[in-house]
Amino acid sequence: MGSASLMIRQLYSLLMWAAQPFLRRKLRRRGLAEPGYLDAIEERFGHYTLPAETASELVWVHAVSLGETRTAGILLAALRARWPGVRILLTHGTATGRAEGAGLLRAGDVQVWQPWDSQAAVARFFTHFKPRLGLLLETEVWPNTVAGAQARGVPLVLVNARLSDKSLQQALRIAWLSRPAYAALAAVYAQSDNDAERLRKLGARVEGVFGNLKFDAAPDAAQQDLGRRWRQAVGRPVLMLASSREGEEDEFLKQITALALSTRAQAAPEKGATGKPSPATADFRILIVPRHPQRFDEVQALVEKHGLSVSRRSSWADAPVAADVWLGDSLGEMALYYAMSDVALLGGSFAPLGGQNLIEAAACGCPVIMGPHTFNFAEVAELAEVAGAARRVQDMAEAVRAARAMLIRPAAQQAAATAGRQFSAQHRGAAANTVRALEELLKD
Repeated sequence: MGSASLMIRQLYSLLMWAAQPFLRRKLRRRGLAEPGYLDAIEERFGHYTLPAETASELVWVHAVSLGETRTAGILLAALRARWPGVRILLTHGTATGRAEGAGLLRAGDVQVWQPWDSQAAVARFFTHFKPRLGLLLETEVWPNTVAGAQARGVPLVLVNARLSDKSLQQALRIAWLSRPAYAALAAVYAQSDNDAERLRKLGARVEGVFGNLKFDAAPDAAQQDLGRRWRQAVGRPVLMLASSREGEEDEFLKQITALALSTRAQAAPEKGATGKPSPATADFRILIVPRHPQRFDEVQALVEKHGLSVSRRSSWADAPVAADVWLGDSLGEMALYYAMSDVALLGGSFAPLGGQNLIEAAACGCPVIMGPHTFNFAEVAELAEVAGAARRVQDMAEAVRAARAMLIRPAAQQAAATAGRQFSAQHRGAAANTVRALEELLKD
């Protein structure tokens, strides 16, 4: 490492050390809404209660949040099929990721928080666990973590790697810090050729372009069956706002109301359209599934502020309870929600947040309408659009209109649903490719 890069990393290390009190305060605040953030806080600073002698010969898998953890589940299944005795050290950065990850553990596995990227915390992490290999999911390249692994001879591999153009530009602005970190990775397995090209610009050793691991996920069959049965019982099409983010729900409900007014006026122009029509009288049902569980209550309050009634998934027994708006307030049931929906609007894509992954929707046969902001999943979004599994629009108003147009044309909905399933099937195989590439690093 050059002297300038070393000085930059030393300055970065000083800032990360100084930021620790602020991190503790942030965790306490987050813990008020999500108690999981208050669990084992000292692990984030490299202090562990697990005896060191039980932490050896582990393969470290880092999945920062919920989405990455679900992807890690696909990779872990493939790893265990090839190496049945492999022991996993699973780390996370978010409470939802850690909660999801607990269900992936087997006898002998270990789960802790990702160490804060200070030199001391990283050193304690590697000294305690001594992993034989590290697999970082998608984007998680931290300078001190990579340097700490390199100093101890622990190969780190960035798997299912993606890098948006926006993230590349940000990384290039701090190239003296980012380039040594990417260059020190043992290997990078990219999702797409475009991701590979961007990663190489940061000095990464890209040794394979394997596609997206998420394509290898099989949506829960029981959830899909239940969702389809509920959808048939409803008697009307269902429009879902999937993985919605702050601000999107309000705009969605405004556009639904505007559409209802327009439709009512067209149906009875001689009488005029007065008053505020309820979505309960529309020709489709409404389902909102927020991206973050800490916002469930907030979204319910927002819906009620619009003068609409709410029925939450957590209150359902054998079937959805009638209301103006259904609220999907559960985790791990996206297959259920997609199966009971005829069309889904892609959350995070109508505000400049980069969108969400639409692969599970396609696999469940739920057509997707996405806004202009899909930079976090640009390749998948483009491929889905070309395949006919998704459609891009400019804003929420156009999305709602496009959704209703599809809902009242069953043939168009069925064609998009079939295209989604075919699109999903055609892109599988990343897990097998990744495991084959890891053979040399994981051989006995």
